[in-house]
This record gives sequence, C-alpha cells and structure tokens, in this order.
Amino acid sequence: MRIVKRVHPLDWFAGGLLVCGILLFATGLLPAGPAGEAMTRIGPLLVFLATVIVLAELTGRAEVFDAVASWVARTGRGSYPLLFCLCVLFASVTTITLNLDTTAVLLTPVMLALSTRVGIAAVPLAMTTVWLSNTASLLLPVSNLTNLLAADRVALSPVEMATTMGLPQLASILVTMACLWGFYWRLGRRSSESYIPPRPLRPADPVLFRVCALTCAGFLVAILVADVPLWSASLTAAVVVVVAFAVRRRADLRLTLIPWRLLMMVPGMFLVVETVNAHGLHDLLTATIGSDGGLLGMLRSAGVGAGLSNVLNNLPVYLAGEAAVPVANEHQLLALLIGTNVGPLVTPWASLATLLWFERCRWHGTRIPLRRFMATGLVLAVTGTLSATAVLALV
Repeated sequence: MRIVKRVHPLDWFAGGLLVCGILLFATGLLPAGPAGEAMTRIGPLLVFLATVIVLAELTGRAEVFDAVASWVARTGRGSYPLLFCLCVLFASVTTITLNLDTTAVLLTPVMLALSTRVGIAAVPLAMTTVWLSNTASLLLPVSNLTNLLAADRVALSPVEMATTMGLPQLASILVTMACLWGFYWRLGRRSSESYIPPRPLRPADPVLFRVCALTCAGFLVAILVADVPLWSASLTAAVVVVVAFAVRRRADLRLTLIPWRLLMMVPGMFLVVETVNAHGLHDLLTATIGSDGGLLGMLRSAGVGAGLSNVLNNLPVYLAGEAAVPVANEHQLLALLIGTNVGPLVTPWASLATLLWFERCRWHGTRIPLRRFMATGLVLAVTGTLSATAVLALV
C-alpha cells in the first residue's frame, strides 16, 4: 500500500505566498525595478538562512546542544530560580550568536526535552525560547535576518553594532526576564520548587560531536573576529559539518534538512510587500514614521515597526520601513530595528522564528494557549520595545 505524506498547512502557505509574489510580478502589479532590488538584497540572506539552519540541525543531531542543555541543568544544582537564569542565558547566547531561527528550530526541542528530564513544566521553558529568540536578537548582524537586511544601511561592523546596541539589548533581556518569571516561571514553580539534575551526557559519536562543536566555534570566530561575510562563513561551516556526517552518519543527510518552507516564504513575503509598498505603503509609512531623529521620532519608528510586524511580518516590514526613514537618522533606523525585532511577539506569524517555534511545540505535544500567548506577548512587546528604544536614545 502506498503511503502519501500529508503536506503541512504552513508548506501550502509558503508555496502559495511565493506563487502569489511571482504572479504579482508577472502581471506587472510589481514593477521590475523594486522586485529586482529586493531579490538582489535578500540573495545572500537566503544563502545564510539555508546553510546556518543545516549547520544548526546537524549540530543538534551531533548532540552538541543537548550536552549544553544537560550542563545547564546540572549547573543549576536543582535550584529552580538558578535554572531560570541559566535558561535565559542559554537562549540569549544562542540567539545572539547563531540567529533567532536557529534558536526556534533547535533550542525549542532541547528545552522541551530538558523539561521532561528534570521534571518541570514545559510551557515556561518553551516561552523562554520563543520570547528570547526575538528579544535577544538586537546585538549582532547574525542575530536576526532583519539585522542582515539593515547591515548596508546601518554600516556598522559587528563590534560597532554590539557597542551601539549593547545597552538596548540588555534592557530588552531584563524586561523579558521579568515577564517570563511573572507570567510563566513563577506559576510553574508552584508545582516544582526544585528538580533532580540529570547525569552528564555522553554523545553517541564523540568524533561528530567534537567536529560540530569546533565548527560552530570557528563560525563564530569568523564572523566576530575575522569579519568574514555571513553567508560565506555559514556556507563553509555547513560544508564541513555535512562532510563529517557523510563520513560518519550518511543516513542523516537528507534533503529535508534544507528549510524549503522558509526559502519559499521569505521571497514570497518580500514580493508581496514590495507590491503593497509600490501602491501606497511607502507613503503611509513615511507619514507615520516621520523625519524626527529625536526620542519622539525613535518611539514612533519603533512603534510602527512593532505594530506592522504583528499585522504582516517583521522582515518585509523592516525593509519597507527602512525606505521611509531619512538617511541621516541612524538612531531612528535602529529604533525601527528594535520595533521589528523585539515587537513581533503578539501574533504567531509576526516572525519566522515564532512560526517555527509553534511547529516544534506541536510536534512535541506541548499545547500553547493562543489567547494567553497573545496577551502576555502584547505586554512584553510594548514594554520591551519602549525600554530598549529609550535606552538607545541615551547611547
């Protein structure tokens, strides 16, 4: 009997979005100029997205992330508050260094598995992952795809960007911690004041484990120290890991490692939003964001970015909003970046990371109440965006 694999609804959505974008271009509703500029700009981004997720997925299969999660749990020594702080640190560092989609793809199942191993509620760990995958993505160009889109216009090196966005990033993480504890971890603590630390993890294949761990470290050194282009660094690292798996565990190398859904969804979103932009969105954004480079203008820019990201999606919203910000207003542009990074926490489609996270939770069997997700996300989106933008104004 032939078994037909069911196509996931998000695959239909991604494919439909891409087809819609192509049709808009073919019918002339989307002019060739804006379409070509958008595709040229996101080309390196797509290479980075595809290769970094392959790198992260195989690194996860080599148990590198599981080993770190096990270390985090043992370092917590059975203390629930200390485990909370360590999980925040783990999720933040993963997002900052390996990008928010990697956190959503790989860290979510690791955190959910950790909840089972130490016997605590899964939802607080899951919310830690999805919130910090967005709010901890301000610091480096690699942290968020919107940061990559902003790289040419912002014209800051990774070190310069970290220096400028360091305090806003800290403010965003601290507000996230307060919301996580108040809305989720504090409630979960009632059923578990402590936990039993797991035993140290022994990887099934120590050679693969070491190769993947060293490759990830090399990837970070390449982008932070050597200033290698992100797409080039991630491509090289992915090739190294793929070769290692080809030698050690060839069966794990499948075409499903490639994030086909994202590679369809991202160009489709940009083509659709570019069409809307060509038919009035730019004028609306220009009037809404304004040209004030001071605190008020920064708050308007961040608010528009956060609000529209939850209506559409943060990637095309940033690209459309960037064109509405005067070239000389660097801090206003960075405020827009804060809005599109920290703000997309209310709707499930506001960022690709959140879409990926919902899917991982579904596969694990963890139920996330949508109303509570949206209500608490709104509180964090508003307070986190305001705090980070206010701190940026002081830099």
